[in-house]
Amino acid sequence: MNALVEQAHALRTQLRAQSADTEKARRVPKETARQLADAGFFRMLVPTSLGGGEVHPRVFVEVLEAVGRGDGATGWIVMTGSTTGLLSAYLSTTAGEALFRDPSRIYAGVFAPLGKATPVEGGYRLSGRWPFASGVDNSSLRLGGGMVIENGAPRMLPSGGPEIRSFFFSAEDSRVVDTWDTSGLRGTGSHDLVVEDIFVPAEHSACVFADSPTHEGPLYSFPLFGLLSLGISAVGLGIARAALDAFVELAPHKRSGRKKLAETELAQVGVAQAEGELRAARALMMETVDAAWTSAKTGSLDATTRASLRLAATHAAHAAARTVDKVYHLGGGASIYAKSPLQRCFRDVHVMTQHIMVATPSLKPIGRVLMGLEAATAEL
Repeated sequence: MNALVEQAHALRTQLRAQSADTEKARRVPKETARQLADAGFFRMLVPTSLGGGEVHPRVFVEVLEAVGRGDGATGWIVMTGSTTGLLSAYLSTTAGEALFRDPSRIYAGVFAPLGKATPVEGGYRLSGRWPFASGVDNSSLRLGGGMVIENGAPRMLPSGGPEIRSFFFSAEDSRVVDTWDTSGLRGTGSHDLVVEDIFVPAEHSACVFADSPTHEGPLYSFPLFGLLSLGISAVGLGIARAALDAFVELAPHKRSGRKKLAETELAQVGVAQAEGELRAARALMMETVDAAWTSAKTGSLDATTRASLRLAATHAAHAAARTVDKVYHLGGGASIYAKSPLQRCFRDVHVMTQHIMVATPSLKPIGRVLMGLEAATAEL
């Protein structure tokens, strides 16, 4: 087993024990965030030349799954932090060294281009407000997406689209607005991130839709959205496994009529169905990741491979939700109490499925590719 995956499994008991407190506080404890950083989880996708892990995507998935099994919210901030770190591969060596060499840094960011950046000498003046900034309270390096505005209008790329850039800035140059009051994944602390007319050096930004990665390696042949969707679904698989764990622990002790729940045919059939669906979804995702990695080592990934990654991720996300639903309902009245892990898993997994990368509309471009139609590369 990979060392990072081993560390993730080793943290599971601790994360599970503190999950209720994490949810109540609406943030992962600072000490836990530091443990995650020390383990190298936030740097999994950072190039090795910058001191990062540059891991096989299977390791990325397995780490997130293991952390998510301990606590869904903690798995989620590792996912968002590590995918923020992925963008380091698009920076110059000098900028990468300045921003990502320090192993103690914790990353948080929002890719959506909700900011506005005005070109000035040496860089940009950036203003913006980004919701869903998961883990932002503990972060020291932050990212926000923005559209470049020149002469009052979006600056256009040679391809014909607007220039959208990702901007890195420090916690000191930004502020957090407390907005995160949700049904699930409450412990992610995904508040709004705000910057107001800050200067960002040009080399601390990247246009990932137009620029090629500055670092070589098969990891950076993977599509950004493909990796992000895999990460989201990996956390979902972990949440679903945690729900199965909780039900299997509950069933021998909870009565259902004259029998213990574990002794009923309904529970036995239901657990078998849930286990089969979860394992099948996970197997498809791992098989697809391994096949894409083999392709990435020999060149870029074609549309069919990119679509397969997105399909495996979206399918896994919804299979995870169905698994949780199954055992949640099997748990009966025991599932409805706030103290029940099944209750938290139910709410967490259904927030996960609302993410745009794995929501049902994400299947549209996949279906186009499967039927031999063109699909926008940016959607895959």
